Amino acid sequence: MLQSFQERFYLNFIADDRWKYLVNGLKVTLTITFFALIIGVVLGFLVAIVRSTYDKTGKLKILNLICKVYLTVIRGTPVVVQLLIIYFIIFGSVDINKTLVAVMAFGFNSGAYVAEIFRSGIMSIDDGQFEAGRSLGFNYAQTMFYIIMPQAFKNVLPALGNEFIVLLKETSVSGYIALEDLTKGGDIIRSRTYDAFMPLIAVAVIYLVMVMIFTKLVNMLERRLRNSDH
Repeated sequence: MLQSFQERFYLNFIADDRWKYLVNGLKVTLTITFFALIIGVVLGFLVAIVRSTYDKTGKLKILNLICKVYLTVIRGTPVVVQLLIIYFIIFGSVDINKTLVAVMAFGFNSGAYVAEIFRSGIMSIDDGQFEAGRSLGFNYAQTMFYIIMPQAFKNVLPALGNEFIVLLKETSVSGYIALEDLTKGGDIIRSRTYDAFMPLIAVAVIYLVMVMIFTKLVNMLERRLRNSDH
């Protein structure tokens, strides 16, 4: 049995340097996740500011309407469908980098969820904090930036951590546009060796390790923020 395991391991990962499919796929997955994360946070933050400003002051009515349409469309359709629409319809007649398409698709998708997370954090802050900002001579933007957002960020950090983990795992559908990410790399090995167990288990283990590392980093950040309150 040990000999059989060694032979299967060699066939799946060593022969023809098939381990490179996993390594190169991991690089693609991490690249997509990193840049999609940046887009998601920036876009989500801006949408949350617009939505919460409208809720509290009634201003930015047109921008709020645009944001609501964006949130409804993105949250109401599957991310894989959004990925296919961006690649085959929006950029169907353009020779565009597939990684860039994936970054945009997952970034726009994540932004919708991050926006609602940020907005819930902002709305959870007592209105007395805004009054305190005004008493210090801050305008609305300064109050939001210096007083509200730091408190809101601490409140929503666990939810943000969960969203980032979901984003990392969602990138596994990138193969639908023939992008060789980590999951696709494992599937390529499976198609070459006709052995599904080892390559797919290896992919699952790699995702699990990444999620555990990311969860640990989020927990460390949470503890540091809690300690800064004392």
